[in-house]
Amino acid sequence: MKKVIFLLLFFVNLNAQNSILNIGHRGAKGHVAENTIASIKKAIELGADGIEIDVFRCFTGEIVLFHDKTLENLTNGTGYIEEKSLSELKELNILGSKHSIPTLDEVFKSIGKEVFLNIELKGSNTSKGSLEIVNKYVKLGKINLSNILFSSFNWDELSKLRNLDSDVKIALITEEDPLKAISPALTLNAIAINPNYANAYYNFGNIFKELKDYQKAKNCYEKALKIDPLNKKSINIYFLKLVSKIFSDVFFK
Repeated sequence: MKKVIFLLLFFVNLNAQNSILNIGHRGAKGHVAENTIASIKKAIELGADGIEIDVFRCFTGEIVLFHDKTLENLTNGTGYIEEKSLSELKELNILGSKHSIPTLDEVFKSIGKEVFLNIELKGSNTSKGSLEIVNKYVKLGKINLSNILFSSFNWDELSKLRNLDSDVKIALITEEDPLKAISPALTLNAIAINPNYANAYYNFGNIFKELKDYQKAKNCYEKALKIDPLNKKSINIYFLKLVSKIFSDVFFK
């Protein structure tokens, strides 16, 4: 049976209150082609706390959902997504499915106002267009601005977004030590830092282990290994998990 892939989004809340949400990563990519309307709806059906999507600005200016800079790995097309028109992108299928690349506008036409949406700005010049679409649907009463979070590894793009809107929620993503992101986050009035950082996930794993939430601990150690396959601390934990399976069906019991 396929399993939905959830992104454990760790919010290092700069107002000193930590929270953890189960976010459908690119929708429900374990069930349906990622970053599609069908995938988003499936994640909602499976009970995700919210949805994370990735956006680029295509050549004709529309904001579209896609993860990679190039089309080869995820579609039957080739080339850079930012160099393609919307009509060209609409001719492609994602991962050999019948699903096409949706626009951010189409996403908001398909979800309810109660859905929490994390919009990751993957490409350049995505902040202005994405914000305009969000504001359009807020004014129409179709979405709640409080349920929208913009995040990015590209802090310059987040800075552009903050200059356009002083109230919209933003979060910094970092592959380095999250502590180094605190000062920029405070400057941008960000609400959170999302660490894509091996040691951060290892430490979260230890916290969950102490809380006896072994499944979440396992998820964190695996995430640390995915980011850094040579992470010795997580390798040791993962080895213990494998050994324990020989003697017991319960991890860390």
